[in-house]
Amino acid sequence: MNFDFSEDLMQLRDQAHKFLREQSSPKAVRCILEGAAPYDESLWRQIGQMGWLGAAIPEEFGGAGLGHEGLCVLAEEVGRALAPVPFSSSVYLATEAIMAFGTEEQKRTYLPQLAEGKVIGAFALAEQPGNPSAESINASVSKGRLSGVKLLVADGGIADFTVVVARDDAAAPALFLVNLHEAGVVRSTMRTLDPSRNHAQLVFDQAPAVLLGSYACGWEGIKRLLDRAAILVAFEQVGGAQACLDMAKNYAMERYAFGRPIGSFQAIKHKLADIFVAIELARSNAYYGAWALSSDAAELPLAAATARISATDAYHLAAKENIQIHGGMGCTWEFDCHLYYRRAKLLALTLGSAPYWRGQLLAELDMQHAA
Repeated sequence: MNFDFSEDLMQLRDQAHKFLREQSSPKAVRCILEGAAPYDESLWRQIGQMGWLGAAIPEEFGGAGLGHEGLCVLAEEVGRALAPVPFSSSVYLATEAIMAFGTEEQKRTYLPQLAEGKVIGAFALAEQPGNPSAESINASVSKGRLSGVKLLVADGGIADFTVVVARDDAAAPALFLVNLHEAGVVRSTMRTLDPSRNHAQLVFDQAPAVLLGSYACGWEGIKRLLDRAAILVAFEQVGGAQACLDMAKNYAMERYAFGRPIGSFQAIKHKLADIFVAIELARSNAYYGAWALSSDAAELPLAAATARISATDAYHLAAKENIQIHGGMGCTWEFDCHLYYRRAKLLALTLGSAPYWRGQLLAELDMQHAA
């Protein structure tokens, strides 16, 4: 079975790589990291105009109709460039939730605006430290009014609306649409290791909320949404890890010690080889995940956990060793190594930690063995 992308998607990857190399350089990322702006609004408008935000949205709803394989290709390049835009929260989670569970009217209302970048979506899940679980959901909706607190909502400070996980009148977990500009919503910025990505605490006090879809999707539906998003995040991690390897290799070829490039020393070769192997394993698992995502295969939960674990491990290794290969200068603010280390640590906790996904993987393997 061939899991590689088509020639058209490879051309899309090349175009995205060239564009982001010019428009989302480390200098541009530092402007967000060190400045007051929560994201690069100009870059966001440009990728909206190019149709990236609607890559997986069907054409009937104003999208580009490239499918989820096209979205995976773009996710890898967004991760490689550390693009300081709300791509993952608005596209992987908010858009995917509406496509999966929304009514026809909700799809026609939200998806065209999301595809053009006219509105930014977020996904509010966590209420306390720890991994995702149905038991951790205390936010509730009664008579169309939402009350509760959500922590570390990615891009919650800049989003126009959010998809909130809360309990309905029947106490079942469900997804609700909440306009963040309405009364009853208080937003406050939360500091993270990677300030180039906005995070916020959202406090809801009888805020108007509309059920996403015609019925409560339950925790299994929410978990399915997390599995789909995990594959896209894994592609971001692979892209970031590859950027670290390229940076480390280039420095090792340029930096001289004792009259020769440090890349000629065995210890440096071993580090680069270890990173390369970890990335190739992660990329293979991510490609398997892309197939499962695009075909909505039964193997999706297994593919998501596998891709997520290997991509998290690869990005952590690549970001850490990139700093080590750069030596003492790699730890300084002036070098760009820390930008990738920050993003690697942030993405490692997005949608649940590595131990959470290892638990999901073991559970899927147990189910297969029992069958």
